[in-house]
Amino acid sequence: MQGLRVILGDPDETQRVELKKLLHALGQMVVGEAEDGLGTLKLIRRLTPDLVFISVQPAMKDGESVAHMIEDERLCPVVLLLERGRESHRSREADTLLPYLIKPLQEMSLQPIIDLAVSRFREVSRLEKEIRQLKNTIETRKIVEKAKGILMRNLGINEAEAFRRIQKQSMNKRMSLKAVAEAIVVAYDMQ
Repeated sequence: MQGLRVILGDPDETQRVELKKLLHALGQMVVGEAEDGLGTLKLIRRLTPDLVFISVQPAMKDGESVAHMIEDERLCPVVLLLERGRESHRSREADTLLPYLIKPLQEMSLQPIIDLAVSRFREVSRLEKEIRQLKNTIETRKIVEKAKGILMRNLGINEAEAFRRIQKQSMNKRMSLKAVAEAIVVAYDMQ
């Protein structure tokens, strides 16, 4: 994965400069830098980067909460930057499945963690999309079943005929099955 647009969120300018050099050597482009979590979040919303590195340390109190906000809102992949010796933080973050690096950073560990963060982000996004599609399918089935029941009851037809009528309306009106079924339910609920 080359040429990612990256944002750095770290209060330590020296660390940002060092990370920027390492990223540049890997072909990544740093498009923004911030000293605190809120500034990092503002940059992310404005620049829509491909990846963010955010420091979690006492000097950047909001780093952890901002990292989780970025992750929860699926704004971009996140890599946490942890201070050496903060093992309690490290184990806590490992539970949340956010990839992390321990400072001082080493070039050889950087590319694998970038690849992990980006591929994990894409996989979670894909799974969330699949979940939304499955929920929509279930909602469609429920409303179509309800509409079929209404047609069967009110028109005295069997289930197959009720479904055929919904399908026919869907094709004739160029509407989804769900939209036709919802219209049937609303129309009969008003009676």
